[in-house]
Amino acid sequence: MIERPRSKLKTIAFAVLFVPLSAAGAFAEDPDAHLAIENPAELSKDEANAHYRALSKRMARGYATSQLDLILNYQSWPLFNDAPYISATHGQRFVNSYANRMALNYGTLQPGEVLPMGSVLAKDSMTVTDEGKIYPGAMFVMEKLAQGANPETADWRYIMVLPDGSLFGDTLGDRAGAVAYCHDCHVQVADRDYTFYVPEDYQIKGN
Repeated sequence: MIERPRSKLKTIAFAVLFVPLSAAGAFAEDPDAHLAIENPAELSKDEANAHYRALSKRMARGYATSQLDLILNYQSWPLFNDAPYISATHGQRFVNSYANRMALNYGTLQPGEVLPMGSVLAKDSMTVTDEGKIYPGAMFVMEKLAQGANPETADWRYIMVLPDGSLFGDTLGDRAGAVAYCHDCHVQVADRDYTFYVPEDYQIKGN
């Protein structure tokens, strides 16, 4: 199953904090910072890519302070979308879908097939509102574990890294309960090894 840019799937609203461009490394003290974006901008692919290029280095630096080796240099991994796209299940934010070299069959995965141990999928995110506000968002990470390592999540580890590098939750670490809903959502695509794919209009042909 592919992700729908504006699907009617239930939005996981409380899990995607963001940082305003003016905050210089600190979180916005905004009472709505934990909520889904109600007014995402309508962007062309060129516009979405331009905003991402402007933010990408800052986003990478922020996530890197998590000291999470899994996502080191993630922006050098294969990218499976040709422009950031809105993901309803990630708070109506614009996301990118990266996969490490172990997960190269992510784009061609057929029903019943699985990704190998060591596969890592990373979605970074940004907010662009129709008022012109632009914010880095959280990163959502999936790591494929050894068979039998965590049957409750079908041997997937879910991690959320906030824009300043702090960990919102890790199913194998601190605040595991804060990201337990991730697997609950991915159960919808159990036949694709619990992985959603890029909306068709955003897929890079040949992946």
